[in-house]
Amino acid sequence: MADNIKVISRNRRASHDYHLEEFYEAGLVLMGSEIKSIRAGHINISEAYVQERNGELWVLNMYIAPYEQAAQKGHDPYRERKLLLNRREIDRIALDVARKGYTIVPTQLYLKGAFAKLEIAMAKGKRQYDKRQDLKERDDERRMRSALKDY
Repeated sequence: MADNIKVISRNRRASHDYHLEEFYEAGLVLMGSEIKSIRAGHINISEAYVQERNGELWVLNMYIAPYEQAAQKGHDPYRERKLLLNRREIDRIALDVARKGYTIVPTQLYLKGAFAKLEIAMAKGKRQYDKRQDLKERDDERRMRSALKDY
């Protein structure tokens, strides 16, 4: 059975700034106006990050635009949103962040059926020379493809 997945937003800077290692799928606690705004594609996760507090994971600095047709005042665009994961996953993530110096970054937000899911990754920061090396490899790969195409 294929899941009905529609990617709404990707965080392209995450793979540029971090070595992404382990990925998790997390649900989000949202208000009605937030999910409607997400379905309309008015979201930005490039500046978002995840923190662990009191045994729970929270995503901070994720922008969800206010929904214009909301009956009430709607929601705060930058409010903190709780992530829904299994207890074992939360404990493993909290242990890795505390022990190994990892950080947790959102990589993409998508709709899976009727639910909004946030893909988060355990990440280790890249040094400047790592970023240059990745750009060089990508450029070399592009040149090889072009040369093979012309050949």
